[in-house]
Amino acid sequence: MDRIPILRMGNYLLVTIQVDMHDRLAMTLQDDLTGMISSTGAKGVLIDISSLDVVDSFIGRMLSNIAQMSRVLDATTVVVGMRPAVAITLVELGMSLSGVKTALNVERGMDLLRRSIDSGRDNFSGSFRPADDGGADDVIEQG
Repeated sequence: MDRIPILRMGNYLLVTIQVDMHDRLAMTLQDDLTGMISSTGAKGVLIDISSLDVVDSFIGRMLSNIAQMSRVLDATTVVVGMRPAVAITLVELGMSLSGVKTALNVERGMDLLRRSIDSGRDNFSGSFRPADDGGADDVIEQG
């Protein structure tokens, strides 16, 4: 079975999709990535889709699902390298990719991940407030 490699770089996981995505491969990536986030405690996920010429509604939903699952596992997701044709297709399909941060390239994506994690913000730009228990932080969703 084909698999997309997931590289660990400190607190981050890097996924570079170099092949055309089909539904089974997307599902495998989702399972592999959530497993790695859980096992490594990664705080950030960067997904490079610059090699993808086509993204259909299923792949778009999978990217959104991966970002949401990552957030539940306490990791921020940034998708980088989206081609204009892919962006146009996603908009035409009515897909907003809610919860998915994007950047033009890997360098900007890594900067966005670092800033997001260092500032203590989650994927939906929530903010922290001190918890009543005197220890842990609670996330407050905005929007």
